[in-house]
Amino acid sequence: MSDQRISVFITGNLVDLIPLNSEHINLYAKWENDPYVRLYSRNIIPKTPEDMTRFLEPSEKGTMKEEISFEVWHQKDNKPIGYGEVADIDWYSQIGWLGLVIGEPEYWGQKIGEEVIALMIEYAFSELNFFKLHAGVISANIGSWKCIEKNGFIREAILRNETYVHGKYYDYFIYSLFKDNWVENKKQITQKRKNNKF
Repeated sequence: MSDQRISVFITGNLVDLIPLNSEHINLYAKWENDPYVRLYSRNIIPKTPEDMTRFLEPSEKGTMKEEISFEVWHQKDNKPIGYGEVADIDWYSQIGWLGLVIGEPEYWGQKIGEEVIALMIEYAFSELNFFKLHAGVISANIGSWKCIEKNGFIREAILRNETYVHGKYYDYFIYSLFKDNWVENKKQITQKRKNNKF
């Protein structure tokens, strides 16, 4: 794919986080509809490119955005491979939820998700001055909840038999991370992620 990147907003070691790109709407819709990719994100309603354009629409005048989304751009392969977001933002309480889709399965298991989560945490706490972040993961999605835990999130709750996937109910894990804990443990978390000591 040719380099269709908009200017880099956040840079990492493996990926960059950049603004969503209207030229990639069909790709976003493909990821949302892919049965393998959407399995644990529970996208059970088909999405069209038109549906996906809402991510690019500006907030109504005078209102704060409730979500901030990024395209995940793979540096080496020079292409978009997914997107992440800080969503359900409560600006008054300074709390948000992290979400991530790596839409190209060949990039799973390469620590890319861990890096994207780390970059979004840094952004939420250092630039947005959030107080707390949440994340929610289906218990069967082992890779995702390990990724969350490796970035310092603590499992606060288990909702038993909360999510129905292919004929079976699974627990739903709710995680949180406080800014104070992240600041205190940032170096340790980063080192453990690098050494894979989780």
